[in-house]
Amino acid sequence: MLNRFQDKKVDREWLDTNFPCMMACPAGTNAGRYVSLIADGRFEEAYRYARDPNPMASVCGRVCAHPCETACRRGEIDKPIQIRALKRFLTERYGPESRHPLEIRRAPEAKLPHRVAIVGSGPVGLSAAHDLARMGYSVTIFEAASVAGGMLTLGIPEYRLPRSVVEAQIREILETGDVTLKVNQAAGRDFAIRQLREQGFDAVVLAVGAHRSRDLSIPGVDLDGVHKGIDFLLNANLGYRFTIGKRVVVIGGGNVAMDVARSAAREVLKQHRPDEAVPDEQNISAVATHEMMDISLSALRLGAREVSIVCIERREQMPAAMEEIEEAEVEGILMRDGRGPKRVLGRDGKVIGLETVRTLAVFDSTGRFNPTFEENSESIIDCDTVILAIGQAPRLDFLTAEDGVEISGRGLIVTDRNTLMTTAPGVFAGGDCVFGPRLIIDSVGDGKRIALGVDRYLTGRERPETEIEVEVFDHHRMASDYMNLGRQPVPMLPLDRRTGVTEVETGYDEASAMREARRCLRCWINTVFEGNEPDGSQCVLCGGCVDVCPENCIQLVPLESIQFTPEVLEEIRANSASLRVELDDVAAEELGVITGSAMLKDETRCIRCGLCAERCPVSVITMEAYSMRGAQ
Repeated sequence: MLNRFQDKKVDREWLDTNFPCMMACPAGTNAGRYVSLIADGRFEEAYRYARDPNPMASVCGRVCAHPCETACRRGEIDKPIQIRALKRFLTERYGPESRHPLEIRRAPEAKLPHRVAIVGSGPVGLSAAHDLARMGYSVTIFEAASVAGGMLTLGIPEYRLPRSVVEAQIREILETGDVTLKVNQAAGRDFAIRQLREQGFDAVVLAVGAHRSRDLSIPGVDLDGVHKGIDFLLNANLGYRFTIGKRVVVIGGGNVAMDVARSAAREVLKQHRPDEAVPDEQNISAVATHEMMDISLSALRLGAREVSIVCIERREQMPAAMEEIEEAEVEGILMRDGRGPKRVLGRDGKVIGLETVRTLAVFDSTGRFNPTFEENSESIIDCDTVILAIGQAPRLDFLTAEDGVEISGRGLIVTDRNTLMTTAPGVFAGGDCVFGPRLIIDSVGDGKRIALGVDRYLTGRERPETEIEVEVFDHHRMASDYMNLGRQPVPMLPLDRRTGVTEVETGYDEASAMREARRCLRCWINTVFEGNEPDGSQCVLCGGCVDVCPENCIQLVPLESIQFTPEVLEEIRANSASLRVELDDVAAEELGVITGSAMLKDETRCIRCGLCAERCPVSVITMEAYSMRGAQ
């Protein structure tokens, strides 16, 4: 396919609407580019597009909540592209967890004399450390736990995110430049924030996450057998003993509640085996088989063993991702939706049940969270363990008045929304301790923003604006079957093989990844109606493009049928230079007066097939690709 490059100005707002997946990614990953490269079999190049802006690509390939997929324009036609799963396909081939990792480190910029301390080694801290190291800073990460990763290690179950992947990702980030990791170093216990400044750190980044479970004020929460979700996950993920009963109720409807319930199901089966006795004389192979079947999730619903989720929202309103809800149900978790907890029932100081009431509404007329419940709708769920997973909050008691960091009424750190600097000069913060619990990719984006903010604060320099590169195609063709391909399901382990920490998702092979990637509409390629200026070509109003368009997204209408409001005319006057091509040098004052024709195109319906450009007899229509390039 022949193509040529051009230097031209492009309206950023228009461009943003045509990069929906990229614009939805807080890290700015050009998902459309790497997906289309997978379709072409150019896997190594695709990995570079996926990894370069995102220092946690391997992690995100497994557990990202993928806002890019929600924004994917293909979803308006049938179903969105499986962007997250395709990222995992790439990282398994070339990421730090692969057998043959691809060297993606670029040489750090010139070494700077500044030192930066980062408190917390979760996605915010690691992302900030990565980008600061690339910029030439000396970075020291202080982690309170004995292992790095924050909730990536301590909160997300291993059957979703293997520890080997997290460790490989962290190792890669630590090797980016001058980065030092210090574990078992807790703010408030081992050091104070002001002490870091006294020790010569020129800037401090607070990336402490939200590791405290929110409390639930109902009778009975102090009974033996009531636990907090984060505490349960921390113990389970660190391998500590956590006694659990046979019938467990998890209260909450978010992604953490799903993780808690699925982890609890594994613990129930590990601690309370379906058949209590193992035959005495077994060979090693038979014993191994028995152990596997003992904790297989297909054995969960066996009368006395049950894990259920109670949440006030109806199933379709639950804040958890629908795929997480569906996976929990596949594994035997019972969804008791639309019910609120009223009290925990006990006997002799131990949990014996949970009383719930039916939800009438979760939000009030103003949209504020204010649940109401139906009178006389009480029912009791028999259980011996209740786990609260209704949200998290940060622990900020390590901050003192001397630190000068303001805490909001919601118990979150106050920052400047542009730079993420706190009220203390040189102290930055991001992630859950600033915004409350959010997505991993949001935290990665915060880390990148913090790195830029630190750099601006310490050096005063401004990073160059992202450049837009325009590639004009002489011919553009999509794959012949791209509109007929159905969404490829992500392969999963069968239920009877889901044991312990065994990873549930197995990922795409090469054929299925390429097939799924071919569904991409390549939104970064656009139909442009401006002709070839040196040739002086003009539209001859033949209507061929209208006739050939399979989505009916192009119309040729009389100019007088378009209403130009005063607001629109004022906008045209203010931006006459950038609208010169679209208006064919017609002044704002002439609109509504002169006659003629106008070509209208609905960008949201265009499938980038390129048929209009091929059909145009005077080459007024071209297909152009847009790439954003600039400092990460």
